Amino acid sequence: MEPFDPAELPELLKLYYRRLFPYAQYYRWLNYGGVVKNYFQHREFSFTLKDDIYIRYQSFNNQSDLEKEMQKMNPYKIDIGAVYSHRPNQHNTVKLGAFQAQEKELVFDIDMTDYDDVRRCCSSADICSKCWTLMTMAIRIIDRALKEDFGFKHRLWVYSGRRGVHCWVCDESVRKLSSAVRSGIVEYLSLVKGGQDVKKKVHLSENVHPFVRKSISIIKKYFEGYALVGQDILENKESWDKILALVPETPMHNDLQQNFQKHHSSLQRWEYLKKAASQCPSNIKNEKCGPWLEWEIMLQYCFPRLDINVSKGINHLLKSPFSVHPKTGRISVPIDLQKVDQFDPFAVPTISSICHELDAIFTSEVEKEENQAESDIKHRTRDYKKTSLAPYVKVFEQFLENLDKSRKGELLKKSDLQKDF
Repeated sequence: MEPFDPAELPELLKLYYRRLFPYAQYYRWLNYGGVVKNYFQHREFSFTLKDDIYIRYQSFNNQSDLEKEMQKMNPYKIDIGAVYSHRPNQHNTVKLGAFQAQEKELVFDIDMTDYDDVRRCCSSADICSKCWTLMTMAIRIIDRALKEDFGFKHRLWVYSGRRGVHCWVCDESVRKLSSAVRSGIVEYLSLVKGGQDVKKKVHLSENVHPFVRKSISIIKKYFEGYALVGQDILENKESWDKILALVPETPMHNDLQQNFQKHHSSLQRWEYLKKAASQCPSNIKNEKCGPWLEWEIMLQYCFPRLDINVSKGINHLLKSPFSVHPKTGRISVPIDLQKVDQFDPFAVPTISSICHELDAIFTSEVEKEENQAESDIKHRTRDYKKTSLAPYVKVFEQFLENLDKSRKGELLKKSDLQKDF
């Protein structure tokens, strides 16, 4: 992937919004089949422009309106908000208190910085292939629960463009959920609790919930390669002391401290910890040994960390798919759930790479189009197909196909019910 130069961003964005942004699919998503009148028109968008100028409460009549405005403003970042009771761009004209957020997709935001206390390879905004496994586990754990425990069908997972992932749950019934219900769902999906000062962040009860058991079985597939080899979480005394802080102050604690020094790798020390926990006498009051201890450590080091406020607020904005990350230049692309393990954030196209791909093919056409007042929309929406953005748009189109099928199925069901007399 070629290096990205932020100084080129304004010019690259012009080309991206004019030739490469998948407007037709994007509008098709947020219009949801046009079933509800004014659904798209009442949707809030916000744009972050050059020099961090932030504009909220944007709204548009249709796809053409949205296109023109994006090409005029060249936003560095696009955020999507709620569907409101009135058009967001007219919110100042509405009686006080009448302008209300009514619907929005249930969204999740998982950010690598929230794992800084447990990853050893990187910190802050940095990521590498070693710690990216945390995002792979997060997608697998949360997506399984959304699908199997809650029965949600339409889940769009998107790479943020830098250090995390977002999920948009788009089922019609989900978009109507209250903040209280959203809070309940995200609470169900949260296990790691406590701020920087809290050492032990996972506490399992003796009867482990099926959601937790299924999450542990997903983590087990990755734990050795990710935590014991890649992160080497028991490499030396400094690192194993962090794990021993999660072990109750019992004879076992002292035993582990002594015996860890006799072993030579994280793998050996982990095996010893599991063996010691399984032999721990069960009469130690209020302390869980056996597999509970092992599970609590695995969960603390690998379980997804959700930003609860992003999920519970209906009026909360979230970065749009196909936005460009202004620091990395990477496009915020949909992730294929069939290939989560193969997803590589470093292989995601940057705005520089796709614009240069387009340039190489269409140099003469680009020059021609510069002289035209408005380009042919149909022609332009196909331009992304000539670049490495194409497979990611295809993932998005498959998601839209499933939404359409589901909507048609619901309409058929309703019409059959009406005939049933």
